[in-house]
Amino acid sequence: MRTIPALAAALALALSFAVPAAAQNAEIGGDFVLKTVDGEPFGSENLKDRPYALFFGFTHCPEVCPMALAEITFSLQSLGEDADLLTPVFVTVDPERDTGERLKDYLGSFDERIVGLRGSEDEIAAVARAFRATYRKVPTSGGDYTVDHTAIIYLIDDTGAFFDKIDYREPYEAQLEKYRRLIDAHKAKDG
Repeated sequence: MRTIPALAAALALALSFAVPAAAQNAEIGGDFVLKTVDGEPFGSENLKDRPYALFFGFTHCPEVCPMALAEITFSLQSLGEDADLLTPVFVTVDPERDTGERLKDYLGSFDERIVGLRGSEDEIAAVARAFRATYRKVPTSGGDYTVDHTAIIYLIDDTGAFFDKIDYREPYEAQLEKYRRLIDAHKAKDG
């Protein structure tokens, strides 16, 4: 028989992977401005006329974030020159610990094209609401915490509209195909 803490942990883990129900039917995305790891403003205006892939996460994430960022990195490598047409974006949901320097160091393990963004709690919450993403702090032992968060990669087209989503657990070829469709749609417009 499972204990209540074990059930709570299983539920928290399930929530961290879930696609919010609102994300299935509501408008996803919108204008936003956060700060890069160097403190420069960066947002939807910088992404205008470019498709992008946006992922919410945090640097202390034990599994989901490094796996998703590694898969983004592998996909960019597989896309070759076409990868330069896509902007991958990582938004921290843990501004308390994810300083610009910490985020810069963390992202240094992945493709250099990934743009790391941070902001105040309110700024990040506003961007998460726009993308229908959820996250919440979960206390752990020793007074520390982790963050449960939506674990999907949002694919946004060059008009700023939601195009598709990638679950990091999808087979790699399925993920790569979604990136290709997004880039091909962009190339067809420029064609």
